[in-house]
Amino acid sequence: MSERGEADGWAPLDPDLSGDRPPERRPQDDAPPRPEPGQAQPPEARPEHGRPYAGQSHEDRPYQEQAYQEQAYAAGMPYWQDAPAQPPGWGQQDGAGPYGPQWQDPYGRPYVPYGAQPVKTSWTVASPAGVPFHRMARTDVHRWWRPLLGSLAILGIGMSLAVGLLLVGMIIQVAVTGELPDAAESDTTTIFGNATADLAFNLVALAVFLPVAAFAAWGIQRRRPGTLSSVVGRLRWKWMAACCGLAVLFCIVSFGTSLIAGAGLDEEAGGDEHWVGWGEFLLPAVLIVLLVPFQAAAEEYVFRGWMLQAVGACTLENAKRKAGRALSVVFRTPWPGMVVGSALFTAGHGYTGWGILDIFVFGMIAAWVTVRTGGLEAAIALHVFNNLMAFLISAAVGQLEIVQGSVPWEVVVADIIPMALFALAAVWLARRMRIQTVTSGPGEDDVLVTADTQPARIS
Repeated sequence: MSERGEADGWAPLDPDLSGDRPPERRPQDDAPPRPEPGQAQPPEARPEHGRPYAGQSHEDRPYQEQAYQEQAYAAGMPYWQDAPAQPPGWGQQDGAGPYGPQWQDPYGRPYVPYGAQPVKTSWTVASPAGVPFHRMARTDVHRWWRPLLGSLAILGIGMSLAVGLLLVGMIIQVAVTGELPDAAESDTTTIFGNATADLAFNLVALAVFLPVAAFAAWGIQRRRPGTLSSVVGRLRWKWMAACCGLAVLFCIVSFGTSLIAGAGLDEEAGGDEHWVGWGEFLLPAVLIVLLVPFQAAAEEYVFRGWMLQAVGACTLENAKRKAGRALSVVFRTPWPGMVVGSALFTAGHGYTGWGILDIFVFGMIAAWVTVRTGGLEAAIALHVFNNLMAFLISAAVGQLEIVQGSVPWEVVVADIIPMALFALAAVWLARRMRIQTVTSGPGEDDVLVTADTQPARIS
């Protein structure tokens, strides 16, 4: 027969104990009494001392329960009279915040202690560390649709702004002259009936694409607009000044090669080109000097900045099939972006014949020097001074109309040679000046590459 206590599940008392068993003592009995309403609380129980129960148990911090209840009541959150160290139904997040472990309520809402300001997260995402210029858009938030949507947005918004500028120009012309230009009366494709006004409009209409490209990088790809400029996230003005010096030499060489190429061509114009005088040259020259830098920079930001990085972000590195892995080896290089950007750049011009090759090679050289120097500075300098020379010479002889068509092969060769020399000189100078060609790691912004570090290699 079993002992009494075994039948009902209770163990018998220790025979060594005499008398009745003393009551079990609870940890709450050792806690000091809670303060009455209106009575000052100890400093450790006040809200400014951090989240209740942060690293402490309920027994060790008896006043934290009351402080927690007051904070939860003020925030409209549920609370419990006898809340344990981890409130029922609440889950602990990974990691710890400034007030200890982060807790969530059953609805996924984080607990914010009294007086704590919520942490604001940045909209933009940093580019990966140690990558060349063309892969800077491959951020943590990259998705396949972001480059495509951004390209369509640049085209749509840019064209809408250009049309808006055209309407504004028409309104201004009607207000000044009282009539609209009649294109049917002229054989030319004039817009405002004035060559200087047409040139200014064309330059401004292209310049508006610069802020549109910056907006696409920020709003769609969620990265700083400065990442379109260089691997350090901005234009490097000292390097830009050095590139402008090289561009001046480029203009001198290009002018010489153009004279040599022109000497071998048949004289077709027959003396129509002559100096128009300062009266007709001064206003167009001022507009050209003021607007061409923005027009040329806008084209570089779109075709050598946005387009090169948009294609470079599609690396196919997550491809699982053999064909995808093989293509990934190619798409990690800058060549796909260089070809796509140069082809679109060429399509935006109206040249035919050998002129198509001239524009395409110009785009490829500008993209190549951009990747090798880690930014758009050299390409912008080349484009700006090339256009300044072309537009100023045309203005000096009274030919402001932008005429694009067939170009003799001799002229194409005369253009390509100076551009190739400029690109080689820019890469050489970038090495001598130790210009950064890959992105920096955390806390290493704007750090020049060391002397033994090679620039980004195109392979």
